[in-house]
Amino acid sequence: MKLRLIRLQHFRNIAGAELAFAGERTFLLGPNGQGKTNLLEAIGYVSALRAFRPGDNRTLIQQGQAEAALAFRFGHETLGESEVIVRIRPKGKEATLDGEPVRRLSDYIGRFPTVLFASEDIQLVRGGPALRRRLLDLHLASLDPAYLADLQAYHRALDARNRLLKEAAGAAQISAFEHQLAPAACRLIARRREGVARLAALVADLYVALSGGAEPGSLAYTPDCALEDPALYLAQLERGRPRDLLARSSQHGPHRDDLALAVAGREAALYASEGQQRALVLALRFAQLRDARAERGIAPLVLADDVLGELDPVRRARFWGVLDPDLQLFATGTTPPGGERDGWRVIHVEGGTFRDDE
Repeated sequence: MKLRLIRLQHFRNIAGAELAFAGERTFLLGPNGQGKTNLLEAIGYVSALRAFRPGDNRTLIQQGQAEAALAFRFGHETLGESEVIVRIRPKGKEATLDGEPVRRLSDYIGRFPTVLFASEDIQLVRGGPALRRRLLDLHLASLDPAYLADLQAYHRALDARNRLLKEAAGAAQISAFEHQLAPAACRLIARRREGVARLAALVADLYVALSGGAEPGSLAYTPDCALEDPALYLAQLERGRPRDLLARSSQHGPHRDDLALAVAGREAALYASEGQQRALVLALRFAQLRDARAERGIAPLVLADDVLGELDPVRRARFWGVLDPDLQLFATGTTPPGGERDGWRVIHVEGGTFRDDE
């Protein structure tokens, strides 16, 4: 997949812009706070119709404006020449794909994959389980609409059960939602186990390439509950109900799953050096790229936000050695790309405006 054209209106600090792309590498150059990441975020928005930074829709709309608009034109492996138009309003958004309204996210997600490399990715190692679950959910949902359906069904039932637990409702009321929760949870656990197994195999190989092979890096699925039989899961919910009533929330389930990241068999957050941690998260992002391409047959767009400047020459060389050369890359930085400047289109960014290098 290749992004041919993007048009933006009132998106964050970008009042209006139209940029056409032909090459594989685009570098957005400028000081911090000028709009480099905003453009990268706009490109990434097409993937799941959501921003990669936290905040509600109002943060995406330029101050004083009623809505933001984004339009994309792609050359696509399965859709051919394709156009997506998105309008973002404070209370919602609407999108069209080749002129047809997008009515359900499950029918849309995964058609325009992007993978973001960001300096904040180090928190995937150091931060809490919620960050890792979010990465896993977004990745697997982009590959399989059934995963998204199971995830949504699980959280609907979980929210309902938690509400009843807070109200100290009767057993019959809570049990009704447990019968919805159990099968959705088991399907989710099974799909996560399968998806992480694919990613883990890729991470192991990619970490060797990115670290120089000094030690093995690994990824593993650590489910909070390993049951995949709905009857057994339901029985566990019933046994745990008195404890959950006291806590006023569901204490176990896929909403507490995690991913274990390790180097040389030891927990990366505690024992790996910063260089090892960064190599591990790079391996995880590259694993997403390769898994998405293999499963959907679509080459994702690669978004690198302030990442290349953090790599020394050896690690940059390894980055380029792992990146498939035909992938379209959009990168940002405050200084020009290093020894790999040949082949880049450099766009200067200032105050939400864009100017090609002279």
